[in-house]
Amino acid sequence: MPTLLSFLLLLPLAGAVLQLCCHRLLPRRLLEVCACLAIGLSCLMAILAFVLSRGRTSSFALYQWIRVADFQASISILYDPAAAVMALMVTFVALLIHVYSVAFMAADKDYGRYFCYLNLFVFNMLVIVLAGDLLFLFLGWEGVGFCSYALIGFWYKENANCLAGGKAFILTRIGDVALLIALAIFLASGAGFSLSEVNHAAPALPPGRITLIGFLLLIAAAGKSAQLPLSVWLPDAMAGPTPVSALIHAATMVTAGVYLLIRLFPVLSLSPAAMTAVAAAGALTALYGAASALAQTDIKRVLAYSTISQVGYMVLGVGGGAIDAALFHLLCHACYKALLFLGAGCLIMACNDEHDIRRLGPGLRRRYPLLFWPFLLAIASLAGIPLTAGFFSKGSILAAAFGSQAAFPLLWWLLGSFTAYLTALYSFRLLYLVFFTSDHGKAGKRRPLPLTMTAVLWPLAVLALLGGLINLPLGTDSGWLTGFLQIAEEGRNHRVPELALGLLDALLALGGLGTAHLLFGRGRVREAIPGRALADFCRQGFGLDRLYQLLFAGPYRAVAAFLWQGVDVSLVDALLLLPGRFLSAAGGRCRLWATGRLTTSLHGFLLGVSLMLILVTLKIYGLW
Repeated sequence: MPTLLSFLLLLPLAGAVLQLCCHRLLPRRLLEVCACLAIGLSCLMAILAFVLSRGRTSSFALYQWIRVADFQASISILYDPAAAVMALMVTFVALLIHVYSVAFMAADKDYGRYFCYLNLFVFNMLVIVLAGDLLFLFLGWEGVGFCSYALIGFWYKENANCLAGGKAFILTRIGDVALLIALAIFLASGAGFSLSEVNHAAPALPPGRITLIGFLLLIAAAGKSAQLPLSVWLPDAMAGPTPVSALIHAATMVTAGVYLLIRLFPVLSLSPAAMTAVAAAGALTALYGAASALAQTDIKRVLAYSTISQVGYMVLGVGGGAIDAALFHLLCHACYKALLFLGAGCLIMACNDEHDIRRLGPGLRRRYPLLFWPFLLAIASLAGIPLTAGFFSKGSILAAAFGSQAAFPLLWWLLGSFTAYLTALYSFRLLYLVFFTSDHGKAGKRRPLPLTMTAVLWPLAVLALLGGLINLPLGTDSGWLTGFLQIAEEGRNHRVPELALGLLDALLALGGLGTAHLLFGRGRVREAIPGRALADFCRQGFGLDRLYQLLFAGPYRAVAAFLWQGVDVSLVDALLLLPGRFLSAAGGRCRLWATGRLTTSLHGFLLGVSLMLILVTLKIYGLW
C-alpha cells in the first residue's frame, strides 16, 4: 500500500518536472501523451489502492521533514475512506480534463507550460487529499493557490488576465493566513500537526480556543472555496483556459476548502457557535451565488456563480453535521460541473470564442448532438431534477440542514430550498438561451469539434445521471458512501421527514424548470430578474467588488499615493537631495572662477591680495 500511494502522489509531480525540463527537447505529441499518462497512471494507482484497502485506514511517513526537540513534522500519508474517494474523483476528473486539453490547446504554442502547471495542480491537490500532517497539507494548500494564479493568468499578454490571477492570489491568501494562525494555535496547544492526533486531542482543548479555531478554519475554507465574503475572485478566474476552469471548479482548488472542513470536522463539531457560522455562511453563499448566476450573460460566469452556490451547499452540509452528505454532493458536483465547463469550452470553440449566452444559438442542438445531450444531463443534475445525481446529493444536504442540531436549522433549510428553486431556474435559463434561441442574424460560422473533446463528456454525463446511486439507502439504513466513510450519526435528528422533503425538492426543481420554460422557452430572450437596477445588482455579484474597492482597495490606494507622493517624493527624496543640490549649486558658482579668461584671473588675484592685506592688518592689531 505505501508503494501504491507513493506512486499515486508522485506521478503527477514527475509529469510536471518532465514538462518543465523537456518541453523544448521532446516532440509536442510525446509531451501531451506523457502529461495525460502521468495522471492516467495516478488514477490507476487510486483505483488499485481503493480496491486493496477495502475501507481500511493506512498511515505512514514518507520522510521525516522537521525534528527539533519535541516538535516534529513529516511528509506523511493518511489514507482513509474519505481520502480514498477523493483521490479517485480528483485523478479521474483530472484525467478527462487533460485529454480534453490536448485538443482544446492544439493551437497554443505554450503547451509545455500549460501541461506543467496542470500536472502540478493535480499533485498539490493530491497532497491536500492524502496529507497526514497539517504542515504537509499546508504545502499543498499553497501549491494549489500558486497553480491557480499561474493558470488563471496563463495568457499573460492580456492585462485583464494578469489582474484576475493576482486577484485570486491575494484573496485566497487571506484564508491562508487564517489557516496558519489555526496551525499555530494547534502547536501552542500541544496538539502538534498530525491530523489524527489533532482530531484526537481536540476535546481536551478549552471551548473558547475550539471556537476560535473553528472560525479560522471557516475563513480558510471561504478563501479557497470562494465563499462569502471572499467569493469575488472566482468569477474573474474565468480568464484562464476553459479546461483550467473545469479543473479549478470540479476537482481541485474550490473543493479544497470543503475538504479541509471535512478533515477537521472532529474539531469543528465541538463548537456550536462555529457550526452555526459554517451553516450560515453556506446557506447565504448558496443563495448569493444562485441569484447572481441568474443575471449573468457570460456562459463561464454563469457557471462560476453556480459553483459558488453549489459549494455553499457543501458548506451548509458540514454546518449541519452531515459530512457524508457534503462529500456526496462534492463528488456529484465534480462530475456535472466538470461536464458543464467542458461543454462550455466546446460551445465557445464552436462559436468562434463567443461567450454571450444570448448569441451562441441557434442550431447548436441539431449541429452538435454529441454535445447537447451530455450538456442537458449536466443541467438536469445541477437543477436537481428527480433521479439525477444532483437531486439525491442536494436533497441529502437539505435534509441535513432541516435536521441539524445547530442554531436556526429551519432558516438554513428555507434558504437552501429557495436556492434550489433558483438553481433550477438559472440552469434551464442557460440551456434555453444556448440551445433553443431563434436565429436573429447573430449566428456566425460554426467550427467542427474534435472527437476527443466531445468523447470525454459522456463518462461525466453517465455519472451526472447515475452518480446518486452511491449513497441511496437501498435496503439499508444508510447509503453505501455513508457506510464506507464509517461516519457516526449521533448528532443528527433521525425524525426528519425524508419522503416529504424529497417530494418538496422535486417540486422545487420542476417549478424552476416550469418558470424557465415560461420565461425563456420558444426562443424568448429576456432579463431573468425584473427591473434593470435589480438585474444589474445581481449581475455585479451584489456589488461586492465595488464594496471591496470602497472599503479596502480605495483607501489603500489613497494611503499608498500619499506615502509615495506626499512622503517619499516630497519629503524623503527632497531631504536626501538637498545636500547634493547645494553642492551642485556651489560647484556651479566656483566653476565661474576657472574659465581661463584674463579678467577673471585679475579679479581673482585682486581678491586674494585684498584678503591677505586684511589678514595682515588684523594680525598687526592683535585681532587675529
